[in-house]
Amino acid sequence: MSTVFEKLIALLEREQARFRVLEHPAEGRCDVVAAIRGTAPGQGAKAMLCKSKADDQALVLAILPGDKKLDFRKVAAAAGLKKATLASPDEAQRETGCAIGAIPPFSLSPSIKLIVDPALTGDFEEIAFNAGRLDRSMILDSADYLRIAKPLLHPLCA
Repeated sequence: MSTVFEKLIALLEREQARFRVLEHPAEGRCDVVAAIRGTAPGQGAKAMLCKSKADDQALVLAILPGDKKLDFRKVAAAAGLKKATLASPDEAQRETGCAIGAIPPFSLSPSIKLIVDPALTGDFEEIAFNAGRLDRSMILDSADYLRIAKPLLHPLCA
């Protein structure tokens, strides 16, 4: 079975995306990995797996700029939930196949709704993210990201 990293490479190559891969020391914190990548903290696509407080089955992958904080009320409103909360590290690993900090800004599961704050792709021509591994990042053209991921765009930042 292929890894999340391998699935991302295959997807981006198939879709002829403009991207590059960077190898670096394992790191999941947005500010630290941005410095390692040589990118702005706001270019980093912070991926946070959220769930409904009422129903653990409703999953949302919320994507926002790495230098911003998530507003759970906005996540809930965008996803049509009463209340949203962060999934546990174990839930995130089980549902995405990735450790916290390595989750890419793509929903590779039909059961996970992908919602992206428009500030992420509006401010930079490229986004950066850990690509299913804490020691690999991808720098991806923002327009290609939106074309391939097809996210719901909705403000999510506090």
